[in-house]
Amino acid sequence: MKQRIGKYSTQKVNGQTYKAYIPAALPPQPALDLTYLFPHLEKATLQLAQLNNASKTVPNPSLFIYMYVRKEALLSSQIEGTQSSFSDLILFEHDQKTEIALEDVEEVSNYVKAINYGLQRLKDGFPLSLRLLKEIHNILLSGSRGSEKHPGQLRRTQNWIGGTQPSNALFVPPAIEHLNQCLDDFEKFLHDTSLPTLIKSGLAHVQFETIHPFLDGNGRLGRLLITLLLVSENILDEPILYLSLYLKQNRQNYYNLLQEVRTEGTWETWLEFFLEGICITAQQATDTINQINNLFKHDAGKIETLGRAKFSCHQIFEFMKKLPQVTVSLLAQELDMTAPTARTALNHMVNIGIIKEISNKQRDKIYIYKKYLDILEDGTKPLKA
Repeated sequence: MKQRIGKYSTQKVNGQTYKAYIPAALPPQPALDLTYLFPHLEKATLQLAQLNNASKTVPNPSLFIYMYVRKEALLSSQIEGTQSSFSDLILFEHDQKTEIALEDVEEVSNYVKAINYGLQRLKDGFPLSLRLLKEIHNILLSGSRGSEKHPGQLRRTQNWIGGTQPSNALFVPPAIEHLNQCLDDFEKFLHDTSLPTLIKSGLAHVQFETIHPFLDGNGRLGRLLITLLLVSENILDEPILYLSLYLKQNRQNYYNLLQEVRTEGTWETWLEFFLEGICITAQQATDTINQINNLFKHDAGKIETLGRAKFSCHQIFEFMKKLPQVTVSLLAQELDMTAPTARTALNHMVNIGIIKEISNKQRDKIYIYKKYLDILEDGTKPLKA
Protein backbone atom coordinates (compact mmCIF):
# COMPACT_ATOMS: atom_id res chain seq x y z
CA MET A 1 0.00 0.00 0.00
CA LYS A 2 2.95 2.34 0.55
CA GLN A 3 3.33 2.73 -3.21
CA ARG A 4 -0.15 4.28 -3.31
CA ILE A 5 0.75 6.96 -0.82
CA GLY A 6 2.32 10.13 -2.14
CA LYS A 7 5.42 11.79 -0.80
CA TYR A 8 6.05 15.10 0.88
CA SER A 9 8.33 17.96 -0.09
CA THR A 10 9.55 20.23 2.68
CA GLN A 11 8.93 23.89 1.93
CA LYS A 12 9.80 27.09 3.71
CA VAL A 13 8.03 30.43 3.58
CA ASN A 14 8.38 33.47 5.83
CA GLY A 15 10.62 31.49 8.15
CA GLN A 16 8.02 28.73 8.61
CA THR A 17 8.50 25.15 7.43
CA TYR A 18 5.68 22.97 6.09
CA LYS A 19 5.24 19.78 4.09
CA ALA A 20 3.42 19.82 0.75
CA TYR A 21 1.92 16.57 -0.51
CA ILE A 22 2.78 15.12 -3.94
CA PRO A 23 0.31 12.38 -4.91
CA ALA A 24 1.43 9.16 -6.57
CA ALA A 25 0.44 8.98 -10.25
CA LEU A 26 -2.73 7.10 -11.24
CA PRO A 27 -3.83 4.36 -11.61
CA PRO A 28 -2.99 3.18 -8.08
CA GLN A 29 -0.25 0.62 -7.50
CA PRO A 30 -0.72 -2.07 -6.28
CA ALA A 31 -3.69 -2.36 -8.62
CA LEU A 32 -7.22 -1.86 -7.32
CA ASP A 33 -9.08 -4.87 -5.96
CA LEU A 34 -11.74 -4.88 -8.70
CA THR A 35 -13.15 -8.19 -7.43
CA TYR A 36 -14.13 -6.43 -4.21
CA LEU A 37 -15.46 -3.39 -6.09
CA PHE A 38 -17.34 -5.26 -8.81
CA PRO A 39 -20.69 -5.69 -6.97
CA HIS A 40 -20.73 -1.95 -6.21
CA LEU A 41 -19.73 -1.14 -9.79
CA GLU A 42 -22.41 -3.43 -11.24
CA LYS A 43 -25.12 -1.87 -9.06
CA ALA A 44 -24.07 1.68 -9.99
CA THR A 45 -23.90 0.82 -13.71
CA LEU A 46 -27.41 -0.66 -13.60
CA GLN A 47 -28.78 2.39 -11.79
CA LEU A 48 -27.25 4.70 -14.41
CA ALA A 49 -28.81 2.63 -17.20
CA GLN A 50 -32.21 3.03 -15.53
CA LEU A 51 -31.63 6.79 -15.26
CA ASN A 52 -30.74 7.00 -18.96
CA ASN A 53 -33.96 5.16 -19.80
CA ALA A 54 -36.04 7.37 -17.49
CA SER A 55 -34.59 10.53 -19.06
CA LYS A 56 -36.05 9.45 -22.41
CA THR A 57 -39.56 9.55 -20.94
CA VAL A 58 -39.46 13.30 -20.26
CA PRO A 59 -41.74 15.13 -22.75
CA ASN A 60 -39.31 18.05 -22.83
CA PRO A 61 -35.78 16.72 -22.08
CA SER A 62 -34.12 20.09 -22.65
CA LEU A 63 -36.31 21.66 -19.94
CA PHE A 64 -35.43 18.91 -17.46
CA ILE A 65 -31.71 19.28 -18.20
CA TYR A 66 -32.06 23.06 -17.95
CA MET A 67 -33.50 22.77 -14.45
CA TYR A 68 -31.31 19.88 -13.29
CA VAL A 69 -28.09 21.66 -14.27
CA ARG A 70 -29.23 24.61 -12.18
CA LYS A 71 -29.92 22.39 -9.19
CA GLU A 72 -26.39 21.00 -9.42
CA ALA A 73 -24.92 24.49 -9.72
CA LEU A 74 -26.77 25.52 -6.59
CA LEU A 75 -25.77 22.45 -4.56
CA SER A 76 -22.13 22.53 -5.60
CA SER A 77 -21.87 26.22 -4.76
CA GLN A 78 -23.59 25.67 -1.40
CA ILE A 79 -20.84 23.24 -0.38
CA GLU A 80 -18.45 26.18 -0.77
CA GLY A 81 -20.66 28.37 1.44
CA THR A 82 -22.91 30.16 -1.05
CA GLN A 83 -26.34 30.97 0.42
CA SER A 84 -28.37 31.24 -2.78
CA SER A 85 -31.64 29.35 -3.20
CA PHE A 86 -33.10 27.74 -6.32
CA SER A 87 -35.69 30.50 -6.64
CA ASP A 88 -32.98 33.17 -6.34
CA LEU A 89 -31.04 31.66 -9.23
CA ILE A 90 -34.04 31.35 -11.55
CA LEU A 91 -35.15 34.91 -10.78
CA PHE A 92 -31.63 36.26 -11.32
CA GLU A 93 -31.38 34.58 -14.72
CA HIS A 94 -34.65 36.18 -15.75
CA ASP A 95 -33.53 39.64 -14.57
CA GLN A 96 -35.90 39.58 -11.62
CA LYS A 97 -35.17 40.81 -8.09
CA THR A 98 -33.68 38.34 -5.58
CA GLU A 99 -33.57 38.39 -1.80
CA ILE A 100 -29.85 37.66 -1.29
CA ALA A 101 -26.43 39.15 -2.10
CA LEU A 102 -25.87 39.52 -5.82
CA GLU A 103 -22.41 37.92 -5.55
CA ASP A 104 -23.87 34.67 -4.20
CA VAL A 105 -26.39 34.19 -6.98
CA GLU A 106 -23.90 35.38 -9.63
CA GLU A 107 -21.50 32.66 -8.47
CA VAL A 108 -24.15 29.98 -8.97
CA SER A 109 -25.11 31.41 -12.36
CA ASN A 110 -21.46 31.25 -13.44
CA TYR A 111 -21.43 27.57 -12.52
CA VAL A 112 -24.38 26.98 -14.85
CA LYS A 113 -22.52 28.74 -17.66
CA ALA A 114 -19.37 26.73 -16.92
CA ILE A 115 -21.23 23.39 -17.02
CA ASN A 116 -22.95 24.25 -20.29
CA TYR A 117 -19.72 25.47 -21.86
CA GLY A 118 -17.81 22.31 -20.93
CA LEU A 119 -20.55 20.02 -22.19
CA GLN A 120 -20.83 21.90 -25.48
CA ARG A 121 -17.06 21.67 -26.02
CA LEU A 122 -17.22 17.90 -25.49
CA LYS A 123 -20.15 17.64 -27.88
CA ASP A 124 -18.10 19.55 -30.47
CA GLY A 125 -15.36 16.93 -30.19
CA PHE A 126 -12.90 18.72 -27.92
CA PRO A 127 -11.13 16.24 -25.60
CA LEU A 128 -11.47 16.30 -21.83
CA SER A 129 -8.13 17.84 -21.00
CA LEU A 130 -6.32 20.31 -18.78
CA ARG A 131 -6.90 23.00 -21.39
CA LEU A 132 -10.65 22.44 -21.27
CA LEU A 133 -10.63 22.51 -17.46
CA LYS A 134 -8.82 25.86 -17.57
CA GLU A 135 -11.43 27.23 -19.98
CA ILE A 136 -14.25 26.04 -17.72
CA HIS A 137 -12.49 27.49 -14.67
CA ASN A 138 -12.24 30.86 -16.43
CA ILE A 139 -16.05 30.97 -16.71
CA LEU A 140 -16.60 29.56 -13.23
CA LEU A 141 -14.65 32.39 -11.58
CA SER A 142 -15.75 35.26 -13.80
CA GLY A 143 -17.58 38.13 -12.13
CA SER A 144 -16.98 40.20 -9.04
CA ARG A 145 -16.17 37.51 -6.47
CA GLY A 146 -13.70 35.35 -8.41
CA SER A 147 -11.97 37.94 -10.60
CA GLU A 148 -8.97 38.26 -8.26
CA LYS A 149 -8.43 34.48 -8.09
CA HIS A 150 -6.84 34.26 -11.58
CA PRO A 151 -9.70 32.65 -13.53
CA GLY A 152 -8.47 30.09 -16.03
CA GLN A 153 -4.91 30.16 -14.73
CA LEU A 154 -3.03 27.58 -12.69
CA ARG A 155 -2.02 28.84 -9.29
CA ARG A 156 1.40 30.44 -8.99
CA THR A 157 1.49 30.37 -5.20
CA GLN A 158 0.98 27.74 -2.51
CA ASN A 159 -2.57 27.08 -1.36
CA TRP A 160 -3.79 24.94 1.52
CA ILE A 161 -6.93 23.51 3.12
CA GLY A 162 -7.85 24.30 6.73
CA GLY A 163 -5.75 26.38 9.09
CA THR A 164 -4.51 29.93 8.74
CA GLN A 165 -1.26 29.14 6.90
CA PRO A 166 0.51 26.11 5.38
CA SER A 167 2.34 25.28 8.60
CA ASN A 168 -0.90 24.61 10.52
CA ALA A 169 -3.09 23.49 7.61
CA LEU A 170 -5.09 20.27 7.52
CA PHE A 171 -3.73 19.54 4.05
CA VAL A 172 -1.20 21.23 1.73
CA PRO A 173 -1.35 20.37 -2.02
CA PRO A 174 1.78 20.09 -4.19
CA ALA A 175 4.19 23.00 -4.19
CA ILE A 176 4.50 25.04 -7.38
CA GLU A 177 7.66 23.26 -8.60
CA HIS A 178 5.80 19.93 -8.59
CA LEU A 179 2.48 21.18 -9.98
CA ASN A 180 3.20 20.72 -13.69
CA GLN A 181 4.40 17.13 -13.31
CA CYS A 182 1.36 16.25 -11.20
CA LEU A 183 -0.94 17.75 -13.83
CA ASP A 184 0.89 16.03 -16.71
CA ASP A 185 0.36 12.69 -14.99
CA PHE A 186 -3.26 13.60 -14.26
CA GLU A 187 -4.00 14.51 -17.88
CA LYS A 188 -2.48 11.24 -19.10
CA PHE A 189 -4.78 9.39 -16.72
CA LEU A 190 -7.83 11.21 -18.15
CA HIS A 191 -7.06 9.46 -21.44
CA ASP A 192 -6.42 6.05 -19.83
CA THR A 193 -8.87 3.41 -21.05
CA SER A 194 -7.76 0.52 -18.85
CA LEU A 195 -10.35 1.02 -16.10
CA PRO A 196 -14.17 1.17 -16.07
CA THR A 197 -15.30 4.77 -16.48
CA LEU A 198 -17.07 4.93 -13.11
CA ILE A 199 -13.90 3.78 -11.33
CA LYS A 200 -11.84 6.20 -13.38
CA SER A 201 -14.10 9.15 -12.53
CA GLY A 202 -13.87 8.36 -8.81
CA LEU A 203 -10.09 8.24 -8.98
CA ALA A 204 -9.84 11.40 -11.09
CA HIS A 205 -12.02 13.39 -8.70
CA VAL A 206 -9.80 12.64 -5.70
CA GLN A 207 -6.60 13.30 -7.65
CA PHE A 208 -7.87 16.65 -8.88
CA GLU A 209 -8.87 17.71 -5.37
CA THR A 210 -5.48 16.57 -4.06
CA ILE A 211 -3.52 18.53 -6.67
CA HIS A 212 -5.78 21.58 -6.12
CA PRO A 213 -4.37 23.30 -9.21
CA PHE A 214 -6.26 26.60 -8.96
CA LEU A 215 -6.39 29.28 -6.29
CA ASP A 216 -10.16 28.89 -5.97
CA GLY A 217 -12.98 26.82 -7.45
CA ASN A 218 -11.21 23.44 -7.14
CA GLY A 219 -14.11 21.81 -5.30
CA ARG A 220 -16.74 22.91 -7.79
CA LEU A 221 -14.60 22.02 -10.81
CA GLY A 222 -13.61 18.67 -9.29
CA ARG A 223 -17.27 17.72 -8.81
CA LEU A 224 -18.10 18.83 -12.34
CA LEU A 225 -15.21 16.71 -13.63
CA ILE A 226 -17.15 13.57 -12.63
CA THR A 227 -20.06 14.43 -14.91
CA LEU A 228 -17.78 15.56 -17.74
CA LEU A 229 -16.04 12.18 -17.67
CA LEU A 230 -19.30 10.22 -17.65
CA VAL A 231 -20.64 12.21 -20.61
CA SER A 232 -17.38 12.19 -22.58
CA GLU A 233 -17.14 8.40 -22.30
CA ASN A 234 -20.82 7.88 -23.17
CA ILE A 235 -21.88 6.46 -19.80
CA LEU A 236 -24.49 9.22 -19.55
CA ASP A 237 -26.56 10.25 -22.56
CA GLU A 238 -27.33 13.61 -20.96
CA PRO A 239 -25.75 15.59 -18.07
CA ILE A 240 -28.31 14.48 -15.49
CA LEU A 241 -26.17 12.97 -12.74
CA TYR A 242 -24.37 15.12 -10.19
CA LEU A 243 -23.00 14.03 -6.83
CA SER A 244 -23.17 17.37 -5.03
CA LEU A 245 -26.31 16.57 -3.01
CA TYR A 246 -24.82 13.25 -1.84
CA LEU A 247 -21.51 14.94 -0.96
CA LYS A 248 -23.34 17.81 0.75
CA GLN A 249 -25.30 15.36 2.91
CA ASN A 250 -22.19 13.30 3.71
CA ARG A 251 -19.57 16.02 3.62
CA GLN A 252 -17.61 15.08 6.77
CA ASN A 253 -17.31 11.47 5.67
CA TYR A 254 -16.37 12.70 2.20
CA TYR A 255 -13.56 14.91 3.53
CA ASN A 256 -12.32 12.11 5.81
CA LEU A 257 -12.19 9.60 2.95
CA LEU A 258 -10.27 12.01 0.70
CA GLN A 259 -7.68 12.44 3.44
CA GLU A 260 -7.46 8.70 4.12
CA VAL A 261 -6.65 8.04 0.46
CA ARG A 262 -3.73 10.45 0.79
CA THR A 263 -2.41 9.08 4.07
CA GLU A 264 -3.36 5.39 3.87
CA GLY A 265 -3.87 4.64 0.16
CA THR A 266 -7.41 3.36 0.84
CA TRP A 267 -8.74 3.80 -2.68
CA GLU A 268 -11.18 0.89 -2.43
CA THR A 269 -12.89 2.42 0.62
CA TRP A 270 -13.27 5.72 -1.19
CA LEU A 271 -14.56 4.04 -4.36
CA GLU A 272 -17.15 2.05 -2.39
CA PHE A 273 -18.45 5.35 -0.99
CA PHE A 274 -18.27 6.97 -4.43
CA LEU A 275 -20.15 4.16 -6.21
CA GLU A 276 -22.81 4.18 -3.48
CA GLY A 277 -23.18 7.89 -4.19
CA ILE A 278 -23.65 7.16 -7.89
CA CYS A 279 -26.43 4.68 -7.04
CA ILE A 280 -28.23 7.00 -4.64
CA THR A 281 -27.91 10.03 -6.91
CA ALA A 282 -29.05 8.16 -10.02
CA GLN A 283 -32.09 6.86 -8.12
CA GLN A 284 -32.88 10.39 -6.90
CA ALA A 285 -32.64 11.74 -10.45
CA THR A 286 -34.90 8.94 -11.73
CA ASP A 287 -37.44 9.67 -8.99
CA THR A 288 -37.31 13.39 -9.84
CA ILE A 289 -38.01 12.66 -13.50
CA ASN A 290 -41.01 10.53 -12.57
CA GLN A 291 -42.36 13.09 -10.11
CA ILE A 292 -42.10 15.93 -12.63
CA ASN A 293 -43.64 13.83 -15.41
CA ASN A 294 -46.59 12.91 -13.19
CA LEU A 295 -47.07 16.48 -11.95
CA PHE A 296 -47.04 18.03 -15.43
CA LYS A 297 -49.43 15.39 -16.79
CA HIS A 298 -51.82 15.85 -13.85
CA ASP A 299 -51.83 19.65 -14.04
CA ALA A 300 -52.13 19.75 -17.83
CA GLY A 301 -55.23 17.56 -17.42
CA LYS A 302 -56.71 20.10 -14.98
CA ILE A 303 -56.16 22.93 -17.46
CA GLU A 304 -57.99 20.97 -20.16
CA THR A 305 -61.20 21.33 -18.11
CA LEU A 306 -61.17 25.15 -18.32
CA GLY A 307 -62.92 25.66 -21.65
CA ARG A 308 -61.78 28.74 -23.59
CA ALA A 309 -59.46 29.84 -20.75
CA LYS A 310 -57.33 26.75 -21.27
CA PHE A 311 -55.40 28.34 -24.15
CA SER A 312 -53.90 31.21 -22.15
CA CYS A 313 -53.50 28.95 -19.12
CA HIS A 314 -51.50 26.40 -21.14
CA GLN A 315 -49.29 29.22 -22.42
CA ILE A 316 -48.57 30.41 -18.87
CA PHE A 317 -48.17 26.81 -17.67
CA GLU A 318 -45.40 26.18 -20.22
CA PHE A 319 -43.68 29.44 -19.24
CA MET A 320 -43.79 28.58 -15.52
CA LYS A 321 -41.99 25.30 -16.16
CA LYS A 322 -38.92 27.45 -16.80
CA LEU A 323 -39.69 30.30 -14.42
CA PRO A 324 -41.89 28.96 -11.59
CA GLN A 325 -42.44 32.42 -10.04
CA VAL A 326 -44.25 35.11 -12.03
CA THR A 327 -46.27 38.31 -11.90
CA VAL A 328 -48.99 39.62 -14.22
CA SER A 329 -46.69 42.33 -15.61
CA LEU A 330 -43.92 39.81 -16.32
CA LEU A 331 -46.27 37.48 -18.22
CA ALA A 332 -47.75 40.38 -20.18
CA GLN A 333 -44.26 41.38 -21.25
CA GLU A 334 -42.82 37.90 -21.93
CA LEU A 335 -45.86 36.25 -23.53
CA ASP A 336 -47.23 39.24 -25.40
CA MET A 337 -50.64 38.93 -23.74
CA THR A 338 -52.71 41.63 -22.10
CA ALA A 339 -52.52 42.10 -18.35
CA PRO A 340 -56.25 41.27 -17.87
CA THR A 341 -55.81 38.02 -19.82
CA ALA A 342 -52.77 37.04 -17.74
CA ARG A 343 -54.56 37.94 -14.49
CA THR A 344 -57.67 35.94 -15.40
CA ALA A 345 -55.62 32.91 -16.42
CA LEU A 346 -53.57 33.02 -13.22
CA ASN A 347 -56.75 33.22 -11.14
CA HIS A 348 -58.10 30.15 -12.95
CA MET A 349 -54.85 28.29 -12.20
CA VAL A 350 -55.03 29.29 -8.54
CA ASN A 351 -58.65 28.12 -8.31
CA ILE A 352 -57.88 24.65 -9.67
CA GLY A 353 -54.89 24.26 -7.35
CA ILE A 354 -51.99 24.42 -9.81
CA ILE A 355 -50.30 27.61 -8.56
CA LYS A 356 -50.41 29.77 -5.43
CA GLU A 357 -50.43 33.50 -4.84
CA ILE A 358 -47.84 34.21 -2.10
CA SER A 359 -47.56 37.99 -1.74
CA ASN A 360 -51.00 38.73 -0.26
CA LYS A 361 -50.89 42.11 -1.99
CA GLN A 362 -53.62 43.92 -3.88
CA ARG A 363 -51.24 44.88 -6.68
CA ASP A 364 -48.14 43.25 -8.18
CA LYS A 365 -49.14 39.85 -6.87
CA ILE A 366 -46.60 37.04 -7.03
CA TYR A 367 -47.62 33.57 -8.20
CA ILE A 368 -45.53 30.40 -7.79
CA TYR A 369 -45.77 26.87 -9.14
CA LYS A 370 -45.08 25.52 -5.66
CA LYS A 371 -45.48 21.78 -6.23
CA TYR A 372 -42.94 21.99 -9.05
CA LEU A 373 -40.56 24.14 -6.99
CA ASP A 374 -40.82 21.69 -4.08
CA ILE A 375 -39.54 18.88 -6.32
CA LEU A 376 -36.71 21.00 -7.73
CA GLU A 377 -35.69 22.42 -4.36
CA ASP A 378 -35.51 19.08 -2.55
CA GLY A 379 -32.19 19.02 -0.69
CA THR A 380 -31.19 22.57 -1.66
CA LYS A 381 -31.64 24.31 1.66
CA PRO A 382 -28.39 26.24 2.23
CA LEU A 383 -25.91 24.70 4.67
CA LYS A 384 -25.54 26.34 8.06
CA ALA A 385 -22.28 28.20 8.47
